[in-house]
Amino acid sequence: MSVRALLAGASIAILGSVAAQAADLIIPTTPEPIYESAGFSWEGLYAGVRAGGQFIGTDVSLYAGSPANSTAGVLGASVGVNFLPVEPFLLGAEVTADYIWNNAAPSTGEYFVNVRAGAVVTDSVLVYAIGGLGTNSRTGFNQGVYQLGGGVELAVTDSVSVRGEVVGQGDFDGASDSFFEAAKATVGVAYHF
Repeated sequence: MSVRALLAGASIAILGSVAAQAADLIIPTTPEPIYESAGFSWEGLYAGVRAGGQFIGTDVSLYAGSPANSTAGVLGASVGVNFLPVEPFLLGAEVTADYIWNNAAPSTGEYFVNVRAGAVVTDSVLVYAIGGLGTNSRTGFNQGVYQLGGGVELAVTDSVSVRGEVVGQGDFDGASDSFFEAAKATVGVAYHF
């Protein structure tokens, strides 16, 4: 073998290894896009529907015509708005309208203006307290009422949430009766705009 052939072989080997190393240094000029979900926003307007039950205690002045210790069905709707003045604290206002029926008594409409205050525990969980003033009405009967309670709301998509709520209710009839004369438990779904 000649020196010339040996040098030609060595030159080809060196050039091949340099080209392979240069190929490893190529960096793509456009990075891959990173998708980040916007997450659930508790702020803003929402509307929803709900269903549940109501328990009427021994004092029936709140629901005249209803038997003592009875239960009733509840179907309703709500519209509200939430604000996050300082994270994680939430303040909100809500209007609810419920249809209450009991086979042993006339059906009733119940309307409330509520205030909500709560905390966003995680991005998808809200725990809140609720209180409101309203009216319980049917033909020939109107009664001023109040409610106090709380609930938990869970975000299931970027704009839909589900919630469960329990409130105690009383009236302003002036009688020396229990502070809470009835209790209402509901579950519902809301769309956040």
